[in-house]
Amino acid sequence: MDENGIDFSAIPQLAVKVLTSPADFFRGMPRNGGFLHPLVFMVVLSVISGVLCGLLHALTNIFGLRLYAGVAMGFLSIVMLPVLAAIGSTVFGFMAAGVLFVIWKGMGSNEDYEGAYRCTAYLAAVSPVTTVLTIIPYIGGAIGLLILLYYLVAATVAVHGVPSRKAWAGFGIITVLLMILSVSTQITERRFARTMEQAAESWKSASEQVMKDHKEMQSR
Repeated sequence: MDENGIDFSAIPQLAVKVLTSPADFFRGMPRNGGFLHPLVFMVVLSVISGVLCGLLHALTNIFGLRLYAGVAMGFLSIVMLPVLAAIGSTVFGFMAAGVLFVIWKGMGSNEDYEGAYRCTAYLAAVSPVTTVLTIIPYIGGAIGLLILLYYLVAATVAVHGVPSRKAWAGFGIITVLLMILSVSTQITERRFARTMEQAAESWKSASEQVMKDHKEMQSR
């Protein structure tokens, strides 16, 4: 990205650099210069993640033998999820940066909020990877959190000057708690979905039986 405007063609290269050389990237990352460039980067990566999420949703429905519903819902997801991702990343990015800013300050960082926001925004390069991993039941989200932990520690050490051991310990505890929450939430959601499917099947069977009995009564 140049200094006078947004170079969208440079965003993929920037994302690859974050993914392949996080320590070098965050070490050389400008600590100031405004919020526009990192904000645009985060929004673009969030939109890409939204498209991937929509595609995965469509494929899951199709291979789950819900062909027509899968196509319809997949198309709707591909249209809506990127829009929601763009809006959500704009709001959530500033909130997440605020939380991380407090944590980094507690670890001894001397960076201001803008430095925290820039780290948070460029960490969005990991989001397409973690989105794809969500297709793996239960452990996909947990693996994604572990990957994010690696990049978060890299940013913490390179930008905020926190010792590596302290960064791994602090964010490691938070990650473990989030992993437990992620897995338990998925278990609860899947149990609820099965319960709803069973209830729907029972209602369908009862309705069919009522219709059958009604027809038999009319034919007498």
